[in-house]
Amino acid sequence: MSVVLPEVRGAIIKDAPLKDSTWFKVGGNADYVFKPADEADLSQFLKNLSPLIPVTILGLASNVIVRDGGIAGVVIRLGAEFKKISVDGDVITAGAGAVDLQVAKTAEKAGLTGIEFMSGIPGSVGGGLFMNAGAYGSEFKDVVIDARLMDRHGNIKTLSNAELGFTYRHSNTPPNHIFLSARFQTKAGDASAISAKMAEIQNSRQMSQPIRSYTGGSTFANPPLDISGGNKAWQLIDAAGCRGLRIGGAEVSNQHCNFLINTGDANAHDLELLGETVRERVLKQSGIELRWEIKRLGKK
Repeated sequence: MSVVLPEVRGAIIKDAPLKDSTWFKVGGNADYVFKPADEADLSQFLKNLSPLIPVTILGLASNVIVRDGGIAGVVIRLGAEFKKISVDGDVITAGAGAVDLQVAKTAEKAGLTGIEFMSGIPGSVGGGLFMNAGAYGSEFKDVVIDARLMDRHGNIKTLSNAELGFTYRHSNTPPNHIFLSARFQTKAGDASAISAKMAEIQNSRQMSQPIRSYTGGSTFANPPLDISGGNKAWQLIDAAGCRGLRIGGAEVSNQHCNFLINTGDANAHDLELLGETVRERVLKQSGIELRWEIKRLGKK
């Protein structure tokens, strides 16, 4: 793809590899990657970018499969200016590029409770807002006050928690909008209790999830309890005999079968085909159609 892009103060990389920046370590190149210097740089870029050029926002890529054909158009990756975290009383403001764990640690240091669960989410604030990320009994919807977003034309707006329309692993984020930052409501808490809870979460992750492998977050969302009979996605996958199932270099984790693993030589096709095979087997065994929680981006 050869196009003329607007002048920027940040960096634009042509035919940019994405594979090594994704947690699965798979995927093709982006036509272009743009790393804006700040919000003003991002705004001017979008204002002057042809509407015919597709734009994709990519955060930590912890819950994403980038397909082998790469991503057309411009991939936007937010840098240091979008990772800032500040505390004002019991309200924490975090940039969309801030890592969830660092937001939780900031609250811990300030003696603020309510967002310890974020230490168990392997992602960034922007991705968490987009999908209403959650773990250990809490979700973004429980603590977000509001969020700032930029539309495809470079205009900024603020949406309240209610306007974001959070539901299970979903938000009503307007199409072609990019999260810039969010405010989180916390409350004063006991420092030792906060630290103990975060340590418990980290220990639980290490014991139950394949976090030292090339993997992502949970592959499939848990189906509604009235449909699943109380079974979570991993239980349905296990009952369908998919634990340890392998296609190419992709494998269903033996440790937690709602996680896919790149054992070292998988490509994106292997991972996606394995996921679809799991869905087919679960549907055949239980009559329940699992919904992908991992986002799949780009061209096959």
